[in-house]
Amino acid sequence: MRALLVTSVGVTCAAALTLPLAAPASSAPALSSASARPPSLTTEPRTDTSGTTGTTTSDTTAPDGAEPRAAKSAAEPAGSTQSLPLAPLAVPSNRVAGAPAVQGLPQRDARPFSLVGVVWDDAEAELHGTVQVRTRATGTTRWSDWQDVETHNADHAADLGSAEREGRTVRGATAPLWVGDSDGVEVRVRPESPAAPESPGSQDRAATPVPLPEGMRLELVDPGEDPAPEPARGAPANRAAVPAVFADTPPTAALPEVLTAEIAAASAVNAEVAELGATVIPALTQAETVESVNLAPGAKPYIGPRPKIVTRKGWGADEKLRERNFGYTKSVKAAFVHHSATGNNYTCKQAPSVLRSIYRYHVKSSGWRDFGYNFAVDKCGNIYEGRAGGVTKAVLGAHTLGFNTNTMGIAVLGSYGSTNPPAAAVTAVSKLTAWKLGLFGANPKGKVTLVSGGSNKYRKGVKVKMNVISGHRDGFATECPGARLYKKLGTARTSSAKLQGR
Repeated sequence: MRALLVTSVGVTCAAALTLPLAAPASSAPALSSASARPPSLTTEPRTDTSGTTGTTTSDTTAPDGAEPRAAKSAAEPAGSTQSLPLAPLAVPSNRVAGAPAVQGLPQRDARPFSLVGVVWDDAEAELHGTVQVRTRATGTTRWSDWQDVETHNADHAADLGSAEREGRTVRGATAPLWVGDSDGVEVRVRPESPAAPESPGSQDRAATPVPLPEGMRLELVDPGEDPAPEPARGAPANRAAVPAVFADTPPTAALPEVLTAEIAAASAVNAEVAELGATVIPALTQAETVESVNLAPGAKPYIGPRPKIVTRKGWGADEKLRERNFGYTKSVKAAFVHHSATGNNYTCKQAPSVLRSIYRYHVKSSGWRDFGYNFAVDKCGNIYEGRAGGVTKAVLGAHTLGFNTNTMGIAVLGSYGSTNPPAAAVTAVSKLTAWKLGLFGANPKGKVTLVSGGSNKYRKGVKVKMNVISGHRDGFATECPGARLYKKLGTARTSSAKLQGR
C-alpha cells in the first residue's frame, strides 16, 4: 500500500495560470408577521482576524436598507458575511430575579443571506441556553416559524494545542442553520435558568446564574452564486466547449478558463485522480480502482471502487478564504460520521450553496483554517470534497475534537436526531469509506485504537478502542451525528466491507 507523506506542506503558484479545462422548527410563540418591513440597516466594511474584508452591520438607518450582493468574480463565486452584534432584549416583568438577560435582535432587514449562526469571542466558553431564529423569505413579507439552532458545536473543531487552534483567532460558535434565501431576520438567545437548591439546607449553595458568552454576534452568510456550468457534453476532455460556427461567421478561438493560483493549488493535489481544474473526480469500477493503486507484490486489494466526487471547484469553494498551506497526518485509520445540523430544508441542487455557506462560516465566522470536514454527503447521495489537500491523502481536518489525527470526517448534510437519513446518503457513506479506508488498509468492520487529543469524554493521551467507522458521539459526548443516523452506521460498516471484498 502506498505510503503518504506525514508533513504539513504548502502548494503555491507564483502567478495565475491560464489553462484549457474540461468542462420545521420547534414551535414557540410566534410574533405576528408585519406587512411593512422593519427599519433598514446600512453596512460598513471591517477587517476581520483573517485579514480579509467582510461586513458588519450598524444600527444606522438608510434608504432602502441594504446594499447589493458582492460582485461576482469570474474565477470564483462571490459570497459575503454580515456580522450583527447581539444586545439585551426587553423581557416580561416576571423574569426570574438574578437570571441573565435574554439577548438577540428584533426583526430587521438585511442584505440577502441563506445561512445563520451565532458566534462569540472565547472559543473555550460554552453557550448554556437556547438560540432561536426566524427569517423572512427574500422579496416577501412571509416570516418563518421560530427555528432552533444547535448550540453545542465546540466538538466540531481542531484539537486543543494544535497549530490551527492556537495559531488563529478561533471563536466559539453554534452550528450553522440553513434557512434559504432570506432578507429579514430576528434572533433570541435565552440563557439557562438558575437551578433551584436541592434542599432547604443548601441555601448557601444556591446556583449562580450562568452568563451568556461575551461578544455574541449573529452571522448571516450569503453563499454567492453557483459556479458556471461545465462545458457542453461532447467537448474534448481537455478543451472548453466551442460555439457553433457558420459559413458567414468569422472564426473565433475558444478562450481557456483562467485559474487563480489558489484554485490551481487546491486542484493540483488531486492530479493523480483528475485533470487540473476538474469539477468532478470520476467514478471507477473495482478493477479500475485496483489498477490505479500501487500495491505491494502479492497484496490482496481490499479496496472499494472509487465513487464520483464533486471537487471543491465543482461546488464553488472560494479558495482565497482558506489558509494557503495544507496539513497532513500519517494515515487514515478511522472515519467519523457527522451530521451538519444545518437542517433538512435544502434541495440537492442547493447542496453546493449549503457547502459554500458552511465553509464561509467555518473560516470567516469561526476562525478555522478551512472547511472542517474532509468530505460531505448530501441527501441524494452526492459526495463532495471537503477540506483542501487531496482526496486520496491523509488530510488533517477539524471535525472531531480530540480525534482529528489519523482519521477523516464525513458530514451528512442535514439534521438526523429525529429524522431518518435517506438511504442514498447512507449508501454514499459506505461507498466513500470502502474506497478511502481501503487506500490505507483499514477494515470498515474492524476496530482501531486511537490516542485522544483531549475531549469531554476522553482525556488527552488516553488510548481508545473504537469502530473503524464511528459516529462523532463515540469520541465526544454529543448528540452528533443524530440518533437516527447513528443507528445506520452498522449498515454502513457491513456495506462498506462488502464493497472492499471482505
